Amino acid sequence: MPNRLAHETSPYLLQHADNPVDWWPWSADAFEEARRRGVPVLLSVGYSSCHWCHVMAHESFEDPDTAALLNEHFVPVKVDREERPDVDAVYMEAVQAATGQGGWPMTVFLTPDAEPFYFGTYFPPAPRHGMPSFGQVLEGVRSAWTDRRDEVGEVAGRIVADLAGRSLTESLPADRRPPRPEELHTALMGLTRDFDAVRGGFGGAPKFPPSMALEFLLRHHARTGSAAALEMVQATCAAMARGGIYDQLGGGFARYAVDATWTVPHFEKMLYDNALLCRTYAHLWRATGSDLARRVALETADFMVRELRTDQGGFASALDADSDDGSGKHVEGAYYVWTPEQLRAVLGEKDAEFAAACFGVTEEGTFEEGASVLQLPDTDGPVDAERMASVKERLLAARAERPRPGRDDKVVAAWNGLAIAALAETGAYFDRPDLVQAATDAADLLVRVHMDWQARLHRTSRDGTPGANSGVLEDYADVAEGFLALAAVTGEGVWTEFAGFFLDTVLLQFTTEDGALYDTAADAETLIRRPQDPTDNATPSGWTAAAGALLSYAALTGSELHRTAAERALGIVTALGGRAPRFIGWGLAVAEAALDGPREIAVVGAQDDPATAALHRVALLGTAPGAVVALGSPGSDDSGEVPLLRDRPLVDGRPAAYVCRHFTCERPTTDPEELAERLRG
Repeated sequence: MPNRLAHETSPYLLQHADNPVDWWPWSADAFEEARRRGVPVLLSVGYSSCHWCHVMAHESFEDPDTAALLNEHFVPVKVDREERPDVDAVYMEAVQAATGQGGWPMTVFLTPDAEPFYFGTYFPPAPRHGMPSFGQVLEGVRSAWTDRRDEVGEVAGRIVADLAGRSLTESLPADRRPPRPEELHTALMGLTRDFDAVRGGFGGAPKFPPSMALEFLLRHHARTGSAAALEMVQATCAAMARGGIYDQLGGGFARYAVDATWTVPHFEKMLYDNALLCRTYAHLWRATGSDLARRVALETADFMVRELRTDQGGFASALDADSDDGSGKHVEGAYYVWTPEQLRAVLGEKDAEFAAACFGVTEEGTFEEGASVLQLPDTDGPVDAERMASVKERLLAARAERPRPGRDDKVVAAWNGLAIAALAETGAYFDRPDLVQAATDAADLLVRVHMDWQARLHRTSRDGTPGANSGVLEDYADVAEGFLALAAVTGEGVWTEFAGFFLDTVLLQFTTEDGALYDTAADAETLIRRPQDPTDNATPSGWTAAAGALLSYAALTGSELHRTAAERALGIVTALGGRAPRFIGWGLAVAEAALDGPREIAVVGAQDDPATAALHRVALLGTAPGAVVALGSPGSDDSGEVPLLRDRPLVDGRPAAYVCRHFTCERPTTDPEELAERLRG
């Protein structure tokens, strides 16, 4: 019989709806039930494409004996971390503080007042590698709750007091100022020390795509001409694009590499990674003209549209790492890996030998059971491009016949904002209006489904129906960022207007008097701690993403309120940039934009005039850090919505471009080449 999760919309929660565990969704009713029964709460947090979440579900939550123990002595609560990042953040902070590490599935035991007292992540069904079994953990917690309740309460109280006492206010500089040039240079030196000069990327295994740090390095190179900054971007992007983390047949990136060489990925594919990396490669092409960067940007954009686009026009959250290996068994990577025998079956002997050499497929394999993850190693001499295209086409067709990984079709506002920015810019750079249209369709969905009449955002939707959870800071910030990028590409000022609504909410609901930002709104559900994290994780932190969108909006509108808020928010980058540049890359990128102005480019002229289009394209391709672009006709409604366009006449009846800082402009130009020169970093 289905449990209470059967009525939820989250695909992750629905995966547990038929468990024998009597799951509750996160709700006041669940904690009231624990209070009524006098039992603790088991909080289990995961997400649908999490490999070890599935493993623990199969081993423990589908086991009748484990379920009986859970149901009798606990109130089990299941949370989708992508749907409730606030709940995840609060308890993950407690887990990391207590154990020194974290991850998913996250397993936390709470009092009926939601206070945590025992923590862990994955627990196996039997003791191994020094870990107790999940059953032993349940028995131990039950015993402690029954026999040492006062001690448990004291532990929970100390943990909550410790969390409540943590504040970032003391980290902010007294004058709440953005970083100075010398401080950004210090951050660059920090990244240089962590850079893997042999394999690209930063640090060792596991290796995650450093999208936010790469954007900082590109902007730093544009502003200063630093060759070292650009070299780190080029080496890292080439290594990722040629490694197993990149899908050499279908495009798109896996979540991370388990090794230091980018060879073996954790195979789940997340929307946010691909949106961020699509934009990174597009920006690398913009800076260098790299054919590799162009190919990867377009293939990644096409992957998002082909594999993640929903019927309503938004973008689904993720593809699972696991899929059926053909025998009914779910295996990680089964959809993506190849053996020499499988190559021969599809391609024949000669082309299989060619493909094995091109993609690094060996008899020994690079993955499990002799299978290989496809890579594209650097080889001496030219590759037969026509033959390669034929091989890829046939392998992709054969792979499509395999059982496909599951898709989490939940639409997350923040991640769709990242996708809108990436697709709009990639479409504009490479003359792909279909990608710009995909970005526009996703933006339309966010307005129609995720936004209410007060311009407040729902974090998620599914099948065109909004979820019950309110947007968090990253939703408002990343959607505003996406809408501003879409406005720059399309010249439709309404997207700037919507961005302004969301940023006003950021100022009213998320920003404190001292310039700090919280991850949840002032009127959001009260948790044991109001989450606040300025550092990047898999996506830009909401704090610095908001700073970036506020800065861009101020550049378009001349709003000192938004400019001041952005600069005060960047105070945290001044505090952390030199110490931990890998973890505040987006903030460093925004700081580069603030140092540059950012530059404001107003392009005026009829959009159907080729001369306007030429100036507009040059404006979009300018590498000045964080530059903003407004496109419109003199006296049009668009110019009324975007103050940067006001009082910008044509020049001798011809379309013109104005390059400004703080609304103080150089003389206008009608010459695309002259405009390009002005927009170099």
